[in-house]
Amino acid sequence: MSKEEKTKKGFRMPHTFVIIFIIILVAVAFTWLIPAGEYARFENAQGIKVIDPSQFSLINRSPVNPLLITSYIVNAFIKNADLIMVILFSGGAFHIITQTGALQAVIAKLAKKFSNHIAIFIPILSLVFALICTTQAVNMFIAFAPVMVMLALALGLDSICGVAIIILGGAIGFSTGTLNVSTTVISQKIAELPLYSGIGYRFLCFGVFFVVTNLFLIRYANKIRKNPRLSPMYELDSKNVMKENLKLDDFGVMTLRKWLAVACLVIALVIIVYGSVAKGWDVAEHAAVFMALGIVAGLVAGFKPSQISKEFLAGCKDMLGAAMIIGLARSIGSIMTDGNIIDTVVHTLAGILNVIPFYLQGVGMLVANTIINVFITSGSGQASVVMPIMVPLADLLGMTRQTAILAFNFGDGFCNYVLPTSTALMGIIGAANIPYDKWMKFMWKCFLLWMVTGAVMILIAQAIHLGPM
Repeated sequence: MSKEEKTKKGFRMPHTFVIIFIIILVAVAFTWLIPAGEYARFENAQGIKVIDPSQFSLINRSPVNPLLITSYIVNAFIKNADLIMVILFSGGAFHIITQTGALQAVIAKLAKKFSNHIAIFIPILSLVFALICTTQAVNMFIAFAPVMVMLALALGLDSICGVAIIILGGAIGFSTGTLNVSTTVISQKIAELPLYSGIGYRFLCFGVFFVVTNLFLIRYANKIRKNPRLSPMYELDSKNVMKENLKLDDFGVMTLRKWLAVACLVIALVIIVYGSVAKGWDVAEHAAVFMALGIVAGLVAGFKPSQISKEFLAGCKDMLGAAMIIGLARSIGSIMTDGNIIDTVVHTLAGILNVIPFYLQGVGMLVANTIINVFITSGSGQASVVMPIMVPLADLLGMTRQTAILAFNFGDGFCNYVLPTSTALMGIIGAANIPYDKWMKFMWKCFLLWMVTGAVMILIAQAIHLGPM
């Protein structure tokens, strides 16, 4: 038997659905093994429901019945119907635009212009996503994934490069917490700090993470261009129908109808960003915009109503896997909540921090928040749970509250892009048809780089007594 045949018969990473289901089983097991506990909660002066860190008590166990796992999954789909709709409808809209040939023609022009300037092209695009995500969550870009994959393949890169520009760029903007309302503002309200105080140091962190991340991504991109076989996605990308058709000279010219289709896409994305920032739109409004985009783009392209319906449905089918992943993953938080073990985990981690040497306590907070994020993936939810504990803990340890918030931002943010329970990650790689195990072969090094960079920036914050308070 050849070495290659032995490798093929060796261990293979399970399907993403299997991985998530295993995590669901582990979460259920934890509700039986970890003591149930809860903190007393109250509304602070800003009307935010927070924990009283001095009042933690063990309560009667409420382990989750394994026979109810499927019910938790169904309820997770129901509770996240709006998010699932935006994924499906964005897939339908982008499929229609793709069928017009407009995106392919534009991508061909971009690829020709930047094919020899990857070191410029990648930072520019990732900066766009990073700046938008200083106020928005990365999951708003799920619909961009197929477009970025097409662009990456046209440039001789792999599909991982395409989604990494979105994910890594967005992660920098979100996780450094420069302007984020759902994490930084809520945390500073709980900590009774001036809103957006410490923004100068957070923007410095933004710059440091941006440089480090882009050096990593550019190095990876150049490696893949030199030897495509080094890509974890080499076999899957080689079978990608888009790649077979991505000959830049065959993409055609831009006609008026194609320009109108692209204009519809740009206008729709501007409306989504504006609505999210200025009007407080959520994903339900995004879904409505994508549905309208599909219809209007189809009409300006000259498609008949039946053809628009057919193509829209085909696009929705392509995104069904991503929607299923999100529904499955969201059930985990509900299981942990009903098992009343989240507060116990937080309480235990807070106790461990008390025995860590001073200059490692900020790094300890980073690690603690990263662990907590496995259980509480909502940024605002995690802020409301951990900051009432971290703030008095920081005061007791002689650490500034601003440093504690920085550790929370890094811990809450960066691990979202390695967790299979993350909506942003699983939605984007699902839309791009990248298996979770293939993504992690690329991403684990970047995540370690992020953790080391975050630890250094927190150590500096401690050394300079980052303030106020």
